[in-house]
Amino acid sequence: MKLTIWGAARQVTGSMHLLEVNNYKILIDCGLDYEKETRLEENELFPFNPAGIDVVILTHAHIDHSGNLPTLLRQGFEGQILCTSPTADLTELLLLDSVNIFLSKQRKNHRRKRHHQNSRPLFLQKHVMDTAERFVTIGFNKPFRLNGDIEAELIPAGHLLGAASVVLTVREHGMERKIAFSGDIGRKNYPVITDPADLPPVDFLVCESTYGGRYHSTGETVEQVLTRTIEETCIKNPGRLIIPAFSIGRTQALVFSLNKIFSDGLLPPVKIFVDSPMANYATEIFRKYHSQLNDEAQEFYRRKGDEFEFENLFYVQNMKESRELSDYIEPCIIVSSAGMLEGGRIQDHLFYNVQNYYCTILFIGYSAKGTLGHRLLRGDPFIHLRDRELSVYATIRQTDLFSGHADHTGLVNLVRKQDKNHLKKLFLVHGEPEGMKAMQNELEADGYNVTIPEKGTTFEL
Repeated sequence: MKLTIWGAARQVTGSMHLLEVNNYKILIDCGLDYEKETRLEENELFPFNPAGIDVVILTHAHIDHSGNLPTLLRQGFEGQILCTSPTADLTELLLLDSVNIFLSKQRKNHRRKRHHQNSRPLFLQKHVMDTAERFVTIGFNKPFRLNGDIEAELIPAGHLLGAASVVLTVREHGMERKIAFSGDIGRKNYPVITDPADLPPVDFLVCESTYGGRYHSTGETVEQVLTRTIEETCIKNPGRLIIPAFSIGRTQALVFSLNKIFSDGLLPPVKIFVDSPMANYATEIFRKYHSQLNDEAQEFYRRKGDEFEFENLFYVQNMKESRELSDYIEPCIIVSSAGMLEGGRIQDHLFYNVQNYYCTILFIGYSAKGTLGHRLLRGDPFIHLRDRELSVYATIRQTDLFSGHADHTGLVNLVRKQDKNHLKKLFLVHGEPEGMKAMQNELEADGYNVTIPEKGTTFEL
């Protein structure tokens, strides 16, 4: 059994791991690498022959795990893509959105007469449709035989609807060994999404480390933070609260939390506008797989009805309705994407409100360095948007309570469920170097054998 780490090595994006067993090749995830040093077109340069891959197992829909699948097919992959049913639906939605982003950048570069290679889309809608045809969906906790020697099982990982950890049972040379790939691990008690399940005992574990060395804030609940912010912005003052939110997962968690606040009468009615076409489509997928939401959401549905529909909540349907929001003068809440302000309708709302003293912009997710969201969070007094320099008069706030990732404690506890005498090696991926090192130090002190692989490193297991 041979493992090669081809992505998310000492960085967060581009998850892609190759496991070879008796010439049978399994690719775990095939994500886009969009780190600063990586140009988009470099994702076409696979370090292996795509036609030689027998099967792909996809942990979840996020683009840093799924976003290079159409390129893999375009270059010769002919096998199945195994994942849960929600992951298949959400991945198709995200990949189609990626095509729109590619084409939008191409049009901008054409207008600016920048005719260079990286304006060419990585893939088109046809390639996404071809990818969707390769999905073979399997349920959680149901062993699926890949061949006579290998069995796969998907374990609930939390993090996102349908997200899974992958456990492979391999029989080789008269021995049976297990290797697990954590995917992205969610945090416990997250709105709508189920808690991550414990992994069974394994011999090898490839574990994410996104929040290594970092801890989520404690002391307040999601509802308490939202209630206080809405009260200060929209009740005591005639202002508007703008919440940038990723369309898939984050928006649904936020809408459910707002539903609980207003249905319990904790605040007077305030109009809420969800302005994101992709969020609207994603919410329908969440409704489709309602039985896979967490117990709290199921109980809420039994008592009060649809988690994602309530009085004074409006889903914006088109650009005309979106533009009309700039003329809406009553206090309101606007939820829009993208979460880091790097595109989407949120930029329209930012353009018209960042100079509004009565506006609060509440970030509920991570903003990477270099993004417009990061510049606002670090306190820049001016931002550049639509070729204009705008003064920042709006109040800027942030909470990490909507983060969908387990923090340092959650990740370390996941590993500690494994017997250190049975777990032969732990590989840390999908994180910043300093976070990986923090996890490595703590777990090695516990007696675990921990390695932080470089990209392209191969291990004989």
